[in-house]
Amino acid sequence: MTALRDRIGRIRTRVSPGAGGFFDWWLRSLAAWLPARWRATLGLGRDRLLLADDNGALQLRLQAGDSVRDLGRLPAGTELGIDADPLASVLAPAVADLPRWLVLPAAAGLRRRLTLPAAAAERLREVVSFEIDRQTPFAADAVAYDARVLARRPADGQLDAELIVVPLAALQPRLDALGPLASTLSGIDLADSAGAPLGVNLLPPAQRRQRMDPWRVWNWALGAIALVALATGLWQVLANRRTAADAFETSIDARAADARNASLQRQRLIDAVEGQSLLDQMRAGRPSAIEIIDELSRRLPDTTYLEKLAIEGDKLILIGLSSEASSLPQRLEGSKLWRAPALTGALQQDPRTRRDRFTLMADLAVVAPTIQNRSATTDGNRQERADAGNADAAR
Repeated sequence: MTALRDRIGRIRTRVSPGAGGFFDWWLRSLAAWLPARWRATLGLGRDRLLLADDNGALQLRLQAGDSVRDLGRLPAGTELGIDADPLASVLAPAVADLPRWLVLPAAAGLRRRLTLPAAAAERLREVVSFEIDRQTPFAADAVAYDARVLARRPADGQLDAELIVVPLAALQPRLDALGPLASTLSGIDLADSAGAPLGVNLLPPAQRRQRMDPWRVWNWALGAIALVALATGLWQVLANRRTAADAFETSIDARAADARNASLQRQRLIDAVEGQSLLDQMRAGRPSAIEIIDELSRRLPDTTYLEKLAIEGDKLILIGLSSEASSLPQRLEGSKLWRAPALTGALQQDPRTRRDRFTLMADLAVVAPTIQNRSATTDGNRQERADAGNADAAR
């Protein structure tokens, strides 16, 4: 608790001058909700142990809030040098651990009333240091000094302050008389005419007691551990993100391969379906062999018989013998199954049958299949494969 109280005291002394008044008011407001014992322990209250010289003896008084009560007298002289801290053996621990202040008699100091701008309140001690030479017969380096605000005047934007100085020549013997207690002082105050402390601190800041924080090493160690833990946590988060990104990329690559295989299979299926559709259209647009044979049997005369009937592409080829070979193109003309029947080559008489050998050719009536839809589908599939290739290149 002592370390915590000292830490709070250091925070109060290190705050910026502009925020110091607000910070003190805020701490006092919070401390008002705490029990008196807690306020004293944390150093948030005004409790302090007052030391004063009383005819060679050390007068001990306890200031709790605005009240001051006597605790007793401690003989001065050699008895103060027996123990490094003689007050610890004669006072209760809760009292002995309070901030210790030396209170000087009113005759030991010099007080001067000053009128200063309101802005000087933020750095009052530094401002009044320039007034010591003019307001007192002493130099600034020959006195211990402090200042306090007496009143603020909002009307003209000024404040009433009081400069308190004590010559070092008069202060040092009193510190020497305290012996080892001088090093335990948190401040030096000056009493008014009624014997009440003024509430100033004449002890230079460099000489005020600064207690070593026993938790400093642990705080540094815990801070280092916290930084290492934070760095480790951040590194672990980064490693997890990288692992997740690698796994996601691997999953994307695997799915891209599956997508390419599925697209290839789909294209093969489309090609097979379109090919079958094209064959069906071609078959539907061509006369069948049965239809051709039936049409020929009805149009050819009985004196004609065929040695060969062939369908080569879009051509119908007839080879045979007939006694009416010259009239065969006319007989075959007008059929819906073929167009432009004509004899090719010269007619040759067969000596055995006395009939003419002929060769007749005609163009089959073929309806071209519709391939526009197939072309559009093929172009669309090519575009899909191109888009898939671009996506893989981008990854």
